[in-house]
Amino acid sequence: MSMETYYAKRANEYERIYAKPERQEDLRTLREFVERTFRGKHVLEVACGTGYWTEVVAGSAASVTGVDINEEVLELARAKSLNARFERADVYSLPKFQQQFDAGLAAFWWSHIPKARLRDFLAQFHRAVAPGATIVFMDNVYVEGSSTPVSRTDPDGNTYQTRTLDDGSTHEVLKNFPSEAELRTAVGKSGMQMRVDFLTYYWTASYTLKS
Repeated sequence: MSMETYYAKRANEYERIYAKPERQEDLRTLREFVERTFRGKHVLEVACGTGYWTEVVAGSAASVTGVDINEEVLELARAKSLNARFERADVYSLPKFQQQFDAGLAAFWWSHIPKARLRDFLAQFHRAVAPGATIVFMDNVYVEGSSTPVSRTDPDGNTYQTRTLDDGSTHEVLKNFPSEAELRTAVGKSGMQMRVDFLTYYWTASYTLKS
């Protein structure tokens, strides 16, 4: 089953992941970081999912446009009546937007990108925003006992988890856990003043897109 199909089936269950008690302090730190970083900016959020982070961004940003390939999750995002626009789009083939964005966000998406496609994805993302834009990625740190165990690693070094949904179905899901060195290497010279921070359960990477 594809990642797209998996997240369509998981749409109504997705936000439970943010209810884990041990992660609340880290999540407060992430919310404060997002609100501060995007204050007053015009933000493009890729792989926005159910709009959980869109809602946080919309509280301080000048505008937010969220895109996702799944109509199922976009329906949930739109139902929140957020001060945001949502469009269905493939993040590996982003459309030309009418609006110019001076910031970009991808929350909990990096880990689902096959390593072989990282360069292509970043090129698409960077082209969709203005030179000098603030770019932010956030994702999971692997924590034994809290994270779903890694079930296998493929020849390219991608790691996978086996997950079970409410309907009892099981799915193998790509979930990578990059190091700081891997993040910096992937962004390369495209990012200026790059900062990477690791909390207990999450990491953030932010940089200014090269002009």
